[in-house]
Amino acid sequence: MQVSSLNEVKIYSLSAGRSLPEWLSDRKKRALQKKDVDIRRRIELIQDFEMPTVSTKIKVSRDGQYIMAVGTYKPRVRCFDTYQLSQKFERCLDSEVVTFEILSDDYSKIVFLQCGRFVEFHSQHGHYYRTRIPKFGRDFSYHYPSCDLYFVGASSEVYRLNLEQGRFLNSLQTEASESSVCDINPVHFLFAMGTAEGKVECWDPRTRNRVGLLDCALSSVTADTEIEGLPSISALKFDGALNMAVGTSTGQVLLYDLRSSNPLIVKDHHYGLPIKSIQFHHQLDLIISADSRIIKMWNKDTGKIFTSMEPEHDINDVCLYPNSGMLMTANEAPKMNIYYIPVLGPAPKWCSFLDNLTEELEENPESTVYDDYKFVTRKDLENLGLAHLIGSSLLRAYMHGFFMDIRLYHKAKMMANPFAYEEYRREKIRQKIEETRAQRVQLKKLPKVNKELALKLIEEEGEDQRISKKRKQKNLPSLLKDDRFKVMFENPDFQVDEQSEEFRLLNPLVSKISEKRKRKLKILEELEAQGQEEEEEPEGKASDAESSESSDDEKGWVEEVRKQRKLLRQEEKLKRQERLKEDQQTLLKPQFFEIKEGEEFRSFKDSAKKQKLMKKTLEDRLKLEEKLGTLNVSDTTVGSKQATFKLKKSEQQRRQQEAEKRHRQERKSLRRSASHLKSRRGRGRLFH
Repeated sequence: MQVSSLNEVKIYSLSAGRSLPEWLSDRKKRALQKKDVDIRRRIELIQDFEMPTVSTKIKVSRDGQYIMAVGTYKPRVRCFDTYQLSQKFERCLDSEVVTFEILSDDYSKIVFLQCGRFVEFHSQHGHYYRTRIPKFGRDFSYHYPSCDLYFVGASSEVYRLNLEQGRFLNSLQTEASESSVCDINPVHFLFAMGTAEGKVECWDPRTRNRVGLLDCALSSVTADTEIEGLPSISALKFDGALNMAVGTSTGQVLLYDLRSSNPLIVKDHHYGLPIKSIQFHHQLDLIISADSRIIKMWNKDTGKIFTSMEPEHDINDVCLYPNSGMLMTANEAPKMNIYYIPVLGPAPKWCSFLDNLTEELEENPESTVYDDYKFVTRKDLENLGLAHLIGSSLLRAYMHGFFMDIRLYHKAKMMANPFAYEEYRREKIRQKIEETRAQRVQLKKLPKVNKELALKLIEEEGEDQRISKKRKQKNLPSLLKDDRFKVMFENPDFQVDEQSEEFRLLNPLVSKISEKRKRKLKILEELEAQGQEEEEEPEGKASDAESSESSDDEKGWVEEVRKQRKLLRQEEKLKRQERLKEDQQTLLKPQFFEIKEGEEFRSFKDSAKKQKLMKKTLEDRLKLEEKLGTLNVSDTTVGSKQATFKLKKSEQQRRQQEAEKRHRQERKSLRRSASHLKSRRGRGRLFH
């Protein structure tokens, strides 16, 4: 698979590479694939997608499942099934096919116009019927509402064959001596035909009268074009209800609006070859026009070139697969070309793997053919002393210059400039010096707000750059240059408060680090005052001293935290003392409390007890509840704990319960005393 790019549009040629002969056995084909790398790497999208010698026309069925192509030799038609990625059938014909049309959605109804004035109809099983027209035909179109076939050719008449009645109807009489192409508008079914005199005649099939005439030969001649003879019409295509594109035999494409006799735009191929095919791409508003040498894609509004392709062999026909980026061509060669252009659209459903394949190729780009060649202009050749090679096989003309072998270019450059290595060496030394200078901390203007934070970020960026260079990683973006954090160094409301409790606890070593930065800030301010902005900062200590300082900082981390905590406690004590003094100085005012109805005022001790209870932990409160008897905790058989709570009673309920309890005890004591007296009396009677 070859990849080419023009105007940053990638074009993948899926039929590139050598093809194996049909008569080779499968065993020999496998052996060749093992030996030859090119054969092994080729992509055979559709098996045997080729003709014996030449392919002349290629079309796709309306359902998109079948691709049909005609060619020679011998004259034949081949149908390829895209769902099976292989050939479905092949039929040989008696004479060469000029053009053909697929009438049904699949391959079941096909009409062939042959060079021997024959019109042949094929059905699903094969040949169905054959008839003959009076003159040699060049092209035909099918009118769906009336089931009429319109044939144009080497005659002034347009022959009509009705497929419903099975007979010829009255022909249309035109002013042209010969007609080469024709087409029917898919919206309002206007019939248009291109003549050998360079005119386009438009006919209404309902009334069989001519409704318009366009002189395209006169409109195609502009100030830039050079023509030798009268241009005739070689291609014709409708786009929607109002637009029509016309191709001439001298290589011009004219885009018309049917409401005007003047073309909207005229595009010249600059090859002087007849236009073979015209296609429209509606998603990108492109026109795809092709002559026998090149396929051009250009914008239909501006005429600007989108991209182009130059196949190795001459082009006979171009077919754009509907709703995709796939393009197929019939060539003057056995193999039919298949191109995939991802910009035009996705790959068809039956070869959706092409999208993944092209994405992988874009992620891992390989060297193209042009990597082995150097593009040079005529002036470059004169400087190298190779102007005498112009016209030889060592230079290939391309656009405004030439392509030459990269090895020859390097040798010629060495001979023309022998001191190039010295210049290269000096440049490398200069780059190394610049790299070492960039590693030092250079003087930079610090912001007005959060100067210490800005200096800290600059130091960290320098360290990160050194690490990324060693590890060959990309540098992270700077916070100082980021617009999202710009306000932090401009608005004084964002100034960091170093005296706050959070800052001092979270940064235990901030005092030592801030002292170092303050020294650097003083040096930077002095240099700014003196106007020495380009001078570098004085070098610091050696790496051994820095490592020893860092180890001392790590050891003194705990002591620093302790000191900070002691200072915070002392500050809190001082604040409390100041508050007490302020409270003593202020006059105490009496406070009055209102007692609710039905309650008695006892003391403030109950509220004090409640406050103490609330301050205790849950464990302590549970233990107290167990002592009072309001909580009972017991083990269950399963192994879990079971807790039962008793609601606390009010004072009145407690007093009532105590009174009832006393009353019960008194009654019990009275009953006991009464029973004791009765027993004593009974005993006395027995003794008497």
